[in-house]
Amino acid sequence: MSAKGNDFQNQSYIFIINRKDQLPHPRGTNITDKNLREIAIYFAVRHVIEATWINDRDQFLFPNDGWKEDIEFQNDCLVFTLFNNNIKSEEGINHWIPYKEDEVNAKDRYKSHFMINYINGSFPKGELSNLSDKGDSRRPLEFSVEAMEVLNAGKELYRYYHSMGNSDPNASFYDIRKYFQGINEKGKMNNSSEDKQYMDLLRDLRDKLKVLAEKIEPLVYEYGFLRK
Repeated sequence: MSAKGNDFQNQSYIFIINRKDQLPHPRGTNITDKNLREIAIYFAVRHVIEATWINDRDQFLFPNDGWKEDIEFQNDCLVFTLFNNNIKSEEGINHWIPYKEDEVNAKDRYKSHFMINYINGSFPKGELSNLSDKGDSRRPLEFSVEAMEVLNAGKELYRYYHSMGNSDPNASFYDIRKYFQGINEKGKMNNSSEDKQYMDLLRDLRDKLKVLAEKIEPLVYEYGFLRK
């Protein structure tokens, strides 16, 4: 994950990509099962509130300990992060798929089940690749109503993508958007797609993400990440 600066004017430098060597600057950290919770919180806290000219200089601070006991907040942040990263399967193995193959009708087995195992609280031996030094077991994550709404909307989008004849089982959320929206002559993803069903599914997901962000936002202040 890229990390730079502690104010809103540096928001564009807070992003998640496949590998640390892709970073345009030296500040960043590798993500493993040992720090994913904290990474997701850091990322969500930095992005759930829109940057404006009014808050441009507001500083993010070291929080109080309230977040440590708020498991729902932690899991809300993870779900927000799942659908706001820049993971691309062309840049390496996609470890960020939250749905099992049969849930989305993927045509083949994924190369990585890291996120599925993390969410379900178990890492079978041999499935961690280089993301952790040993297997681990935890309780399955429990999600709020708002987070489940996001996950369910995302699942419908993944299912629709995997109904395409040339879908990639290892596609990331970015890859799915690129598939339907395409890339313009400047190498940027287009803002929309001519596929109406895709656009409806994407719009529904974004609406659910907005509700989740609004749920997280007051806790950003309550736990001291920002001061009003």
